[in-house]
Amino acid sequence: MHTTPLTVLVVGATGSIGRLAVEESVRRGHRTRALVRDAASSPTGADVVVGDLTRAATLAEAVDGVDAIVFTHGSHGSARDAELVDYGAVRNTLATLGTRPVRIALMTTVGVTKHTPGHDWKRRGERLVRAGGLPYTIVRPGWFDYNAPDEHHLVMEQGDRAWAGGPSDGVISRRQIAQVLVASLTSQAATGKTFELAARQGPAQAGLEPLFGALQPDAPDGLDAVLDIQNMPLDKEPATVREQLLDTRDRWLSTERKSL
Repeated sequence: MHTTPLTVLVVGATGSIGRLAVEESVRRGHRTRALVRDAASSPTGADVVVGDLTRAATLAEAVDGVDAIVFTHGSHGSARDAELVDYGAVRNTLATLGTRPVRIALMTTVGVTKHTPGHDWKRRGERLVRAGGLPYTIVRPGWFDYNAPDEHHLVMEQGDRAWAGGPSDGVISRRQIAQVLVASLTSQAATGKTFELAARQGPAQAGLEPLFGALQPDAPDGLDAVLDIQNMPLDKEPATVREQLLDTRDRWLSTERKSL
């Protein structure tokens, strides 16, 4: 497990989970940077950098010198909003990073493989992260804060078969989501893994390494999570999305060849 403090950027830092991710990152001793659109709404305990995650040109300062990025952003509106925010934030941040080696923790959602406009754009964001070749963990949490007071025992599952669209798909506290996201940044056992996250009756575990270690890694050359249903063919995707995925992968492969 990595123990040296990191410089961590939190994307979506003013959101309900982003603020908790900032707190958790600071608590763990990381140098923490919060990306915000308005400095007046900045979370406490972090260095603040102003930028718009939907505009790549505004993100250079945010990603400069970072070791890790936690994505907690999310849209709540139209399909166009989902494209600009859920997908666009990942695309723009990775493009601004270029070839720099940075650890990624990306939050999407349980049920992401069930087709909806919002889910599809989140899933495309996941694919960009996998195509980028950076060390990553992708967390798909259940319904935020629907857990009962005695439901804190964490469960990590794979395959994304919970498609009911309600709390029966899994429940989890916002604070535990933030804890898992930040913990994954320094866990070798969490590297290259995608999982659904929920809590069931019982106390929280003392540590996360056994949970991370029991998960299957994603295929090194795959675009989807290891056990996901294959219901989103790449050749049926929008041409711009295919192009951006291929550009992202080509940039990584070029970097790999140079390092040999």
